[in-house]
Amino acid sequence: MTDVINPLLFALWHDLNDVRVLWQAGAIGACLLFALWLSFVVRRKLRRGDSKRHEIGLGGVGRFVFSLSALVLVLTGRWVFAHLHHGVSLFNVAVPLLTAMAVICFAIYMLRLVFAPGRLLATFERTLAWIIWLCFALHVLGLSSDILEFFDDLGFHLGHQRISLLLIGQAVLWSVVALLLALWAGRLAEERLMSAEGMDVTLRVMLAKLMRAVLVVLAVLIALPAVGIDLTALSVFGGALGVGVGFGLQKIASNYISGFIILLDRSVTIGDFIAIEHHAGILSKMTARYVVVRALDGTEAIIPNETVITSTVINHSYTDRRVSMAVPVRISYASDLDCAMRLMLEIARRQSRVLAEPPAAVLIKAFSDNGIDLELGVWMEDPERGKANLRSDIYHDIWREFRANGIDIPYPQREVRLIGSGAPGPA
Repeated sequence: MTDVINPLLFALWHDLNDVRVLWQAGAIGACLLFALWLSFVVRRKLRRGDSKRHEIGLGGVGRFVFSLSALVLVLTGRWVFAHLHHGVSLFNVAVPLLTAMAVICFAIYMLRLVFAPGRLLATFERTLAWIIWLCFALHVLGLSSDILEFFDDLGFHLGHQRISLLLIGQAVLWSVVALLLALWAGRLAEERLMSAEGMDVTLRVMLAKLMRAVLVVLAVLIALPAVGIDLTALSVFGGALGVGVGFGLQKIASNYISGFIILLDRSVTIGDFIAIEHHAGILSKMTARYVVVRALDGTEAIIPNETVITSTVINHSYTDRRVSMAVPVRISYASDLDCAMRLMLEIARRQSRVLAEPPAAVLIKAFSDNGIDLELGVWMEDPERGKANLRSDIYHDIWREFRANGIDIPYPQREVRLIGSGAPGPA
């Protein structure tokens, strides 16, 4: 039995009747109490600062400062007790426990920084915690080395590279860690870039997406050689991936490339009022694969970037946000034409959304069958609020002012004349 149990536990069991274990327990308890006090002080100071800034930066340290400080203090105590020849069996058991706690806290913290809160994140956190504690239990029971050797024996050769299940597991582990760090650094850089008011919003979005992609690629390129995987062994996989992109994934690749082209040429930016095919609205979001156009009725259209590149895009905000709007009106021939035109101009000037420059104008369009056709032309610089609202306000004021000044708005009329011819009577 003793050859199976971890030597740490065996040594602890052997020293339980020794008074030196009590000294170790007291020292470890003092370290834990000091770490708890330090964690309380650090988290209280961080709460007084800018919560948004500390949530991504130093504020997250407060989440696992207890485990880190306790681990450092216990390691220091073990070193002191070892030099005093006082026994460190209890310290040797406490160190792996605190190490597992620190790793769990750090992993959960990184997951919360990278992924949005939800059930999936909670499931990941529980699964990760159980995996770490299972590895710790195997280490305590002395089974970790045997399991590692078993997985290392199961492998195959890929060219000159031997790949085992242990190597694959290490590659997955370090790749996940590197990706989490890369995504966290990308998010931190993205928030810093998006807060730079002096930089164009399109340039900020492009730099943020490009930086995140570069960090992810670097994370994989660093993680795989770190565990002993030669990147040249992945050349076959890279060739197959290239063929797949060329045939099956060409649409996806086209959308991503189109996304970077849109960000570079700055033909459309966030906040522009645009129309793509039969979708019109505000460009509210731009990603590497698609753009989001929010219509005035609240609906959102997710349009692939390839469509934006290959289709005609009407951008009302490209060089000038000012757009014109025509309001047609018909008055009867019996009404005062000059008075009607003057009232229409006064109504336009009273509207808060109508610009003073260019000025509003009233034109006589035609003398139709039922009346005189007039057209009020106005300019506005907020097309995202909709033309229908402004047109409705103008029509409402026109109706009220025309009725007050005796100007008639005609409706279609038809005059029918019956001409009868009687037959001559008998002579």
